Amino acid sequence: MKLFDVYPINDITIEKGAGSNVWDDKGTQYLDLYGGHAVISIGHTHPHYVKRLTDQLQKVGFYSNSIRIPLQQQLAEKLGKVSGKEDYQLFLCNSGAEANENALKLASFYNGKKKIIAFKKSFHGRTSLAVAATDNPKIVAPVNETDNVVFLPWQDEKALEAAFKQYEVSSVIIEGIQGVGGINVASESFLQKIRSLCDANNAVFIADSVQCGYGRSGKFFSHDYAGINADIYTMAKGMGNGFPVGGIIIAPHIQPAYGMLGTTFGGNHLACAAALAVLEVMEQEQLIANAAKVGSYLMEQLKQLPHVKEVRGRGLMIGIELPEELNQVRKDLLFKHKIFTGEAKPNVIRLLPSLALTQAHADQFLTAFRDELLKY
Repeated sequence: MKLFDVYPINDITIEKGAGSNVWDDKGTQYLDLYGGHAVISIGHTHPHYVKRLTDQLQKVGFYSNSIRIPLQQQLAEKLGKVSGKEDYQLFLCNSGAEANENALKLASFYNGKKKIIAFKKSFHGRTSLAVAATDNPKIVAPVNETDNVVFLPWQDEKALEAAFKQYEVSSVIIEGIQGVGGINVASESFLQKIRSLCDANNAVFIADSVQCGYGRSGKFFSHDYAGINADIYTMAKGMGNGFPVGGIIIAPHIQPAYGMLGTTFGGNHLACAAALAVLEVMEQEQLIANAAKVGSYLMEQLKQLPHVKEVRGRGLMIGIELPEELNQVRKDLLFKHKIFTGEAKPNVIRLLPSLALTQAHADQFLTAFRDELLKY
């Protein structure tokens, strides 16, 4: 049997990781500023994380949601404390797409309406509703197509107001910082406008925090910069530091009913142990503050480099836009300097490292990046 060939891959085999570094099968060390696509939030193989998972696995790894799982309540309490959303409710699932799927479905259950407002360059996942709300026709199969999703221009308040007048809006879904779309930061005023229009029209504000949440922006949710509360926050990626964990937290006015949502693997013992370990390390090592500090330093330094058209982002979610003729730089960083980064089309380098990234590691990247830019 062959693998279904859907991933363009680099010919590198990673065998070991520690902190912000990984090693391949030849023993070559790499600096990881990609974090497996924003997943590695507290660093590779963090000792507390490894112990938490190992200890739990020696007890019980899985049982279904048909029984009481105290770890779920412990996770809800810790998440409420660290995020500041203690009056919210937690539903656990397995991925970001599943989180967004459940959020969109729950919104429609809540208000009985169908129309979803999403935005140009959005990415919300690959499952049926999530991909329908994703602005990339190439990954939307015919069976996913629906007229229930309306795409609006990014940060166009007039278009948003007009859409609310034209449609019975069930929900508005927005990334606080667009990831795949190129690290585009939603303005505080635009998020506030969404909040006010949702309030006035009994619509649900869904804050897609799958990539831009969990402390990456320098606040727990990047939407928090706007000083508003969403009705539902979706989470995954950094939530489990590599273990598949997803979830949504739901404002108290949205009430549950038996059978409304469900999952086989969501909230299992190992997933909860992983998610608890992440929050414990984030709290103990003050990683949200570190993301803000090191991220600000990186952005300040990057803005001073030659050929850089624009630097966007917050905290340790950074996009560096380069001219088209410098489209080889990312590959050179990987194969010449042994530094992993991400990308967004057409020519944006994305930095999505562990929130524990040190200034020394930031300087290592800046030196290599500067050396490459000076060749042009």
